Amino acid sequence: MRPKQSRRQGSGPTIADVAREAGVSPMTVSRVINGEDNVRAKTREIVNAAISSLGYTPNSAARSLAGGAQIKIGLLHSNLSASYLSAFLIGALEQSSRYNIQLVVEHCDVALNAEAVAARMLSGGVEAMLLPPPLSDLPAVLEVLESSDTPAVLIASEQPRNNISVVKIDDYQAAYEMTRHIASLGHKHIGFITGDRGQQVSRRRLEGYRQALKDSALPLDDQLIEEGFFTYRSGLNAAEGLLNLKHPPTAIFACNDEMAAATISVAQRRGLDVPRDLTVCGFDDTALATTIWPELTTIHQPVVDMSRAAVDLLVKKVRAIRAGEAENGQQVQLDFTLIRRRSDAPPRS
Repeated sequence: MRPKQSRRQGSGPTIADVAREAGVSPMTVSRVINGEDNVRAKTREIVNAAISSLGYTPNSAARSLAGGAQIKIGLLHSNLSASYLSAFLIGALEQSSRYNIQLVVEHCDVALNAEAVAARMLSGGVEAMLLPPPLSDLPAVLEVLESSDTPAVLIASEQPRNNISVVKIDDYQAAYEMTRHIASLGHKHIGFITGDRGQQVSRRRLEGYRQALKDSALPLDDQLIEEGFFTYRSGLNAAEGLLNLKHPPTAIFACNDEMAAATISVAQRRGLDVPRDLTVCGFDDTALATTIWPELTTIHQPVVDMSRAAVDLLVKKVRAIRAGEAENGQQVQLDFTLIRRRSDAPPRS
């Protein structure tokens, strides 16, 4: 068999060579070498076969696992919100520069090739993965990570498990507090634009909105709920649907700033003044929130800090694995802030 191109002339096989030969992550090879029991039997057999085929020895493995080696982290994204993705990349790049990290950034299509792209990144030597939504909710990608025992951090997802950690805010409480704030201004007819309901974060925010209406003694009218997909275009369509109602809302709370900005655009096109005729509130507090007029009342989600925290978790995990130490997935929950600007006001009497 022709030698792998990445192997240096005259040197023995490395852990990366074994990982490529077996089609697994370097972390998995490390676990097999160290005799850890959290590797599937079939995977262990494949790795051992690759070790035998390449003539790989534990001594060379130990040298390659030295603590100061570069860490290769993959960031796989399919986020349709450019402002959210921009903030997330800033945090990941800034934090990567503090460590000896090679950050590999790839885009994929959720419906077409997410699983294949994730597998390709791992076969290319990526040791750990960073997944912002919607990929953090995609079972196919999570299966690729779990089957290869690759550590990962999911943004805005469920509880951590095994090698998978979570960084999030309390989306339920954030949506609850924004809806209560709008109700406190005197609005009794509050519209809501969800994100993609296939994402956990969208469902939690919708639950917070519903509970806030209940606790404010306001009726829940499903006609006042329109689905968006976290994009400006979907926000336009959802806002049109809400404002075309026989009794349109006096306030609209959108699940991100891009859909809120689209709502303001629709309102202004109809000759409505924001906020005197229509209160509009968003979520995320991206740069867009302060570059439109009126500036958005929104939930500040610390996207940059969430990205930084995710990189920190991955570095800690990779170093622990290289040292032969076991460490389960963790959860980090950061604080949110309701920021009031100029897009909300009491309804006209």
